[in-house]
Amino acid sequence: MAQERIILYYCFAPITDPTAVMLWQRALCEKLGLTGRILISKHGINGTLGGDVNALKQYGKTTRQYPGFGKLELKWSDGGSADFPKLSVRARDEIVAFGAPDELKVDENGVVGGGIHLKPEEVNKLVEERDDVVFFDGRNAYEAKIGKFKNAIVPDVNTTHDFIKEIESGKYDDLKDKPVITYCTGGIRCEILSALMKNRGFKEVYQIDGGIVRYGEKYGDSGLWEGSLYIFDKRMTMNFSPDTLTIGECEHCGAPANKFENLDDMGGRALVLLCDSCIEKSQAKREAMQSDPEPVQTQ
Repeated sequence: MAQERIILYYCFAPITDPTAVMLWQRALCEKLGLTGRILISKHGINGTLGGDVNALKQYGKTTRQYPGFGKLELKWSDGGSADFPKLSVRARDEIVAFGAPDELKVDENGVVGGGIHLKPEEVNKLVEERDDVVFFDGRNAYEAKIGKFKNAIVPDVNTTHDFIKEIESGKYDDLKDKPVITYCTGGIRCEILSALMKNRGFKEVYQIDGGIVRYGEKYGDSGLWEGSLYIFDKRMTMNFSPDTLTIGECEHCGAPANKFENLDDMGGRALVLLCDSCIEKSQAKREAMQSDPEPVQTQ
């Protein structure tokens, strides 16, 4: 039986014809039987794919042959093609939608003017040497409900589009002279966020090389990270060890919780953090509603 895994990756590099790269990537994934999501823009590529391990390795080998993608690094995790219902490959203005396609500058070395990259051990060393280090969450606020770096600042944002307004609000001006470590799931959001922050006067900005994923692989639950990691596929959450601390609280009853449930029956994304008991009650309620033949009257 073939072994399946999931890969997470990104690479910032100038792309003169994103549509052509999109068509090439789609054909490559279809040939290899891979499913998942890929975004391509003039700034580079961002993807998450599931499938056979050998097919994923071939995908990485072939994609690295494109000029500028030679340093593309695959981050591996458990799962497979079943975690993604289909293949989606699209060309966009941005590979992460911060709403600043013209502000972001990219050359053959990646993002221009971004934060200093820190390996996981360098993160710990900086925190040990400096008592004024601030962790700044570069994700959507709901992701931090189940896991974050200890004492991290979690900006009030629902999407990446909210970040520019948030960092220009003045709320974080006291951080502009402090060492700020930005972090996100795999590192891509902080590549952009750190550059946006430096452009707005934050003088000493860092980012974790490989994001939370790399830090968790290195330290599990014995470092500065606490809780579970929110991920954007059917699994929704992942833990780094059996000792993962549950820091979230059920939004219905207040019990410890680290699982999100999508309660939007209209095909949207209404994520609510629930404990196992409340998830069971919610599912039972929805099943009962679906089996009820009486129509719902609206006015």
